[in-house]
Amino acid sequence: MKRLPLVSVIIPTKNSEEFLEDCLESIKNQTYKNLEIIVVDNNSTDKTKKIALKYTELVFNKGPERSAQRNFGASKSKGDYFLFIDSDMELSKKVVEECVNRIQKSGGIIVPEKDMGEGFWAKCKALERSFYIGVDWIEAARFFSKEVFNKFKGYDETQTGTEDTDFPQRIKDEFGENSIVRINSFIYHHEGKLSLFDTLKKRFYYAKTASIYTTRKSSEEYYKKQSSILERYKLYFSDPKKLFKNPFLGLGVLFMKTLEFSVWGIGYSISKFFRV
Repeated sequence: MKRLPLVSVIIPTKNSEEFLEDCLESIKNQTYKNLEIIVVDNNSTDKTKKIALKYTELVFNKGPERSAQRNFGASKSKGDYFLFIDSDMELSKKVVEECVNRIQKSGGIIVPEKDMGEGFWAKCKALERSFYIGVDWIEAARFFSKEVFNKFKGYDETQTGTEDTDFPQRIKDEFGENSIVRINSFIYHHEGKLSLFDTLKKRFYYAKTASIYTTRKSSEEYYKKQSSILERYKLYFSDPKKLFKNPFLGLGVLFMKTLEFSVWGIGYSISKFFRV
């Protein structure tokens, strides 16, 4: 009987106790069973490691950021394929099965995401995310063969936030647009009780290493769209009925995204001109 490929699910964590158990349960409940779970923690002070050890012995400590954590997890894996997810994500049951069936020799797989959360801003973020499904200059691949991952040396550890799109774009630059494909099953992303301040703080932080991303030849065309607020507005207004089904949420998305772009611009300028 042919051996099923081993899939390593690699999860970077830092004080992730709120959603980690749901994440790990969703991996345990996959229809595809030949899995190993690797948790790479960054000096958590809560119960993250204790929760992780209930599901796997492969729990490590590594920093300083998730790119380094992911690469370290890959170095400790035995898998033929890698799936990289965050600790606040849940997999629908067939994610891994569909990825294994869809993967090509050279390339990666996008798993579409749906946001979940409490409160007004989390609902705005969920509505925003719904416009990105199938948009290849926003969605990023998460599933790769070990061979491809090693060929491109994994995630760029000098980036945080932009590394998600940078890595698949390097693959596309080498193997062509059709090297990145997608599946139908979803990842559910828990935003928790999101505040406007939280999302702006995250955008400012991610912008601090964005100047590295923008110098990549493979990122040129993508960044033109990613950095344009008009391109985002085009997406949102492509379906005005959905955007303004709840007028308050629709206006909230536009307001939130405008502020995010403004904060991103400030953070980017600081990193570029003052080398923060």
